[in-house]
Amino acid sequence: MKEEEMGVVEKQKMMNKESEFMMFKTKYLNDYFEKLEISSNEPDWNVMILQTMKFKDFLDCEALLDMMDDDEYVGKYKFILQTKFDEMVEWFITKKLGVTTRPIPAYASNNRKVSLLDLYLAIESEGGHRKVTENNLWPKVWPKI
Repeated sequence: MKEEEMGVVEKQKMMNKESEFMMFKTKYLNDYFEKLEISSNEPDWNVMILQTMKFKDFLDCEALLDMMDDDEYVGKYKFILQTKFDEMVEWFITKKLGVTTRPIPAYASNNRKVSLLDLYLAIESEGGHRKVTENNLWPKVWPKI
């Protein structure tokens, strides 16, 4: 097989994997939200979903993080997302890591509460933790929160 043909085959395999991932993600999220116990009295579907979210495993965390891919959505539902993000972090630290000595919510050295959601969003906007660390962007990220 020629090198160009191998490249086309490899590219097709990558596209198929991405397509499978997106189908799984869509199916998982739809299944997840359909299983939530939601009251029909709530006026906003997004609020209902967020209010009923519970953190029992990493898939629950992934579902919340996936919701935050859209800046407009985050802006509109920031207050409730902040609450859920803090719940997710608390679940992870206490239940998964078993750490009970770390204060939740987090506070900076000046005794100011740290918005973990804002910190997460600032780090993501710079390309993620690895890029922020490798490129020494912490001084740039920290003032954003």
